[in-house]
Amino acid sequence: MSFLRRRLVTVALTANALRPPATGLRGGLASFVLGWPTGELAPQLLALTAADTAVHLARRGRPRSRLGLVLAAGTAIGLTQLVRQSRQVQVLAEQSLVDSLGEEYADRPGERPTKVDLRTPWRKLLNPFSRRNPRVRVDRDIAYSDAGKRGYLDVYRPIDREVAGAPVLLQVHGGGWTMGSKNDQGIPLMHRMAERGWVCVAINYRLAPRDPFPAQIIDVKRAIAWIKEHIEDYGGDPSYVVITGGSAGGHLTALAALTPNDPAYQPGFEGADTRVQAAVPFYGVYDFAGATGLRNALLMRDRYLAPTIVQRRWDEDPEVFEDASPILRITEDAPDFFVLHGAHDSLVAVEQARLFVAALRETSKSSVAYAEFPGTQHAFDVFPSIRSEHVVRAVERYLEWHRARR
Repeated sequence: MSFLRRRLVTVALTANALRPPATGLRGGLASFVLGWPTGELAPQLLALTAADTAVHLARRGRPRSRLGLVLAAGTAIGLTQLVRQSRQVQVLAEQSLVDSLGEEYADRPGERPTKVDLRTPWRKLLNPFSRRNPRVRVDRDIAYSDAGKRGYLDVYRPIDREVAGAPVLLQVHGGGWTMGSKNDQGIPLMHRMAERGWVCVAINYRLAPRDPFPAQIIDVKRAIAWIKEHIEDYGGDPSYVVITGGSAGGHLTALAALTPNDPAYQPGFEGADTRVQAAVPFYGVYDFAGATGLRNALLMRDRYLAPTIVQRRWDEDPEVFEDASPILRITEDAPDFFVLHGAHDSLVAVEQARLFVAALRETSKSSVAYAEFPGTQHAFDVFPSIRSEHVVRAVERYLEWHRARR
C-alpha cells in the first residue's frame, strides 16, 4: 500500500472518530467498529503517522506525495485533538462527581485526588492490550450455575495479602447479549480495585439467541445470590456488593440493581437476596422497550432485540420489553448509581443515559452521579488507554467514597 493510500485510510478513520457520521443500526455499528479503536489508540496512531511520514520524506530517488503529506498533517491535527479530549477526562470525571454528589463527596474522608492520581498514564500505553497484573490473584472458572462454561465466574483479589470483609465488585460483560465473556471487559477496573483490597467477581452468563432473554438477567441474579452465599470464603463481604458492566452488561447492571429480589427473574431461587448497594453502568441500554420514543431505542427494539434477544415481537408481548427496561423500573428505593456514557456513542445514543439519569434523580432517594465524556465512543474502557485509565480512577474514587460513606 502506498504512502498516499495509507494516509487516506488514517484520515478517514480519524474523521470518523472525531465526528461519527452514520446513524441507524448498521451505520452506527460501522462507525463504532472504526471509531472506537481509533479514539482509544490515538497516541499510538499519531506516533505511527509521524514515523511513516518521516520515512517517506527520508527516501531518496522517489517522488514525494504532496497530497499524502497534506493528509498526514491533517491526520496529525485530528489525532492530537483526540488525545486532548482523552486527557480532558481526568478533569471532567472528577468535576462530574463533585457536581453530582455535592459537598458530601467534595468533603469526603481522605485527601483530594493527587497529581499522581490525575496524571496521564503514558507508560501503560506502551502495551495497552496486556492483561497481566502481578499484584492480583485470579481464581478462575468457578461454577455458580449449571450452565456449563456460561455459568463460570472468576474471583480477583490482591496477591500480597489476605483479605477479610472486603467490599465486593461484580463485573458483567457486554457483547449485545449474544457474545463476550468474563475475560473480555472490566479488566483494568477489576485490577485497580483488587489492588486496593476489593474482591472482584467477573461472570459469564447464557447468551442469545440460544437462550433468549430473560436468561441473561436470571444468570446475573444467580451470580449475586452466589456471592451472598460464598464470597466470604474469598475474603469478601456479602453485605456490600456493587455491580458494574458495559453495554449489554450496563443494561443488566442497571436492571439487576433496580429489581432486587424480583421473583420473575429468580426462578427456583426466589428467596435469595439479590440486592446490591450501588451500580456503576457504562454506556448501557436503559430503554429496552423504546418507551422514550428515541429513534435509536426504537430501531434497537424492533430490528435487534425483538428478533434476536427476546425472540418475540413488541406488539405480541410488550410487557417483556417494559419489564426489561431499567428506565421503567426506577423506584424511590433504587440504590446509588454512577452512570457513565460517551457523547459520540454510535451504538447506544447518549440521550438514553441522559433520560435515565433524569428519571433516577426525579424518583430515587439515593445519590445519582453522571459523567458524560465528549468525543467518546462505545466500549471506551475495554483496554488501558488515556481515557479508560482516567475513568477507572474516577470510578475508584467513587467506590471508595461510597464505601467510606457506609
